[in-house]
Amino acid sequence: MNPVPDLRTNDPVTFGNVGLLVGGESAEREVSLNGGRAVFDALQRKRVNTEMFDGSEALFEAIGAGRIDRVFNLMHGPGGEDGAIQGALQLMHIPITGSGLLGSAVSMDKVRSKWIWERQGINTPPFFLLREEGELADEFLEEWGLPLFVKPAGLGSSIGISKVEHLDELPAAVALAREYDDKVIVEPAINGDEYFAGIIGDLVLPLIRIETPRSFYDYTAKYESDDTGYFCPCGLSPDVENSMQALSLEAFKALECSGWGRVDFIMDEAGKAWFLEVNTTPGMTNHSLVPQAAEQIGIDFDELVWRILETSL
Repeated sequence: MNPVPDLRTNDPVTFGNVGLLVGGESAEREVSLNGGRAVFDALQRKRVNTEMFDGSEALFEAIGAGRIDRVFNLMHGPGGEDGAIQGALQLMHIPITGSGLLGSAVSMDKVRSKWIWERQGINTPPFFLLREEGELADEFLEEWGLPLFVKPAGLGSSIGISKVEHLDELPAAVALAREYDDKVIVEPAINGDEYFAGIIGDLVLPLIRIETPRSFYDYTAKYESDDTGYFCPCGLSPDVENSMQALSLEAFKALECSGWGRVDFIMDEAGKAWFLEVNTTPGMTNHSLVPQAAEQIGIDFDELVWRILETSL
């Protein structure tokens, strides 16, 4: 993959008229709307001419009317992060922040992400794919035991994910995941600490380690709870953190991702990193991780929003 050029500007006129895309119809709609309000305010403070759109239909109408020159994408989930909007805007010759069609599509699909990582020698938890309605196999139970994680193959924000600690919880966990995706994956739980690497261009932000009193870092822990602990500095030695940042960037680029995003991984008790997923449009709410990490190196929220917009150049 070609490196992302370091294109910087100090002039808001460079961006022309920006369409801020939020909302949509996915299960991550509220997260997008909350972050969108904060991003819109930051763009206003930066004097960027911005119009906010709830969903792609209104955006397309504005593009057709000649009102929009580029798009700041903050629409999460299907329609926003899966390559659909990226492909449509590519045909319209409208630049967009973040990854392109291929990187967005591949990273949104946890199954294909993991296949690529496995082929590239990047550690990711083993998994079993449940394709058919009602399918429940015993192979993964025999091989991994409990606890297990059950996930929809193509959604973020921990929506539809369950941690199964007792066998009788498994059918309900699979049924919940199927509410959001026809494909469901089952993974063994990896014992260790969970880390998050925010990325802007080729810059990997300081790692964040999280602690939650909940059974795992679920939707409530991410967006609603005040009991989740965020640690940045993360507690790793500088050498180990640098190594994990480099691995995170490698995992990001292996999926053809670019612009900005976030890489999630677990470090087990032996110090081995297991990569879980890449988010090509991370949250930008007051609980979100990328803004917290950027702040650690002196990039405030408004500057972060500006730098993300620069990825559309």
